[in-house]
Amino acid sequence: MELLRSIDDLQNEHRHGALSIGNFDGVHLGHARIVERLCAISRKVAGPSVVFTFDPHPVRILRPKSAPPPLTWTERKAELLARLGVDVLVAYPTDETFLTLTAKQFFFQVVLGQVAARAVVEGPNFFFGQNREGNVTTLQHWCDEHEVSLEVVEPLQVGESYISSSRIRELIRLGDVTQARELLTQPYRIRGMVTHGVGRGASIGFPTANVEAIDTLLPGQGVYAGMAQTSQARHPAAVNIGPNPTFGEEKSKVEVHLIGFEGNLYGQPLELDFFSRLRDIQPFDSVSALQEQLQQDVEQAQSIVENE
Repeated sequence: MELLRSIDDLQNEHRHGALSIGNFDGVHLGHARIVERLCAISRKVAGPSVVFTFDPHPVRILRPKSAPPPLTWTERKAELLARLGVDVLVAYPTDETFLTLTAKQFFFQVVLGQVAARAVVEGPNFFFGQNREGNVTTLQHWCDEHEVSLEVVEPLQVGESYISSSRIRELIRLGDVTQARELLTQPYRIRGMVTHGVGRGASIGFPTANVEAIDTLLPGQGVYAGMAQTSQARHPAAVNIGPNPTFGEEKSKVEVHLIGFEGNLYGQPLELDFFSRLRDIQPFDSVSALQEQLQQDVEQAQSIVENE
């Protein structure tokens, strides 16, 4: 996988393949279905499989107050798409000038010009160009005119509704990381930086890393089982998202107990995969009652991770 931050970085070996355009936020199973066809068609046309996405999401520029929090950052998106077999990810640095391109300008400048695509693969709800004026019907017309094949991949339905980034976003907001994971290609992951806390966890036998500067959607309040990734290794983890009511704290925090870890993580990046929600945040009558519950949380988290 090659991650390109500019369309100008496209070399000849990146062109004349199969192209899919979209946000691919979260890289869920519906995206995987598109990528499966993208890779198959790229082999038929003897070219690379190319995903063209946007960084940031256009809505963050057009309507920043209504922009949903992202599910993935660009490097994570590249990692997930690489797992699915994509050869090239173009993370276009979205700006207002780019967003003024009409659908026709986008097709001729990007699809035919810079990418020189021989095939395009999209979902039925694909829109492109200024004010989302282009759709799959428009795209089909121009592809036919210029001998570019187009395949429209039907969305994937699980349960009573289709898989979408917005559906997954709502599940994560509710703390249902287990169901969200069933719709994603990999467990939901966040990242942040470890900062200094008050040190209370260590004083009661359960040291935690306080994680801040998280730039993706945070799961709803609760205690979770997951896997923490430091710069050196991966560790099973019990995660608390929310306040600490036993000690009268109201501020919501992300506190991660890395099971079996000893050391100093201050100032270091930490990535965290969510496997399962264990329980609600709740106050305890005493420190000993809290310690007993934390021990149960750690044992349960360890068991869940070991069974992955």
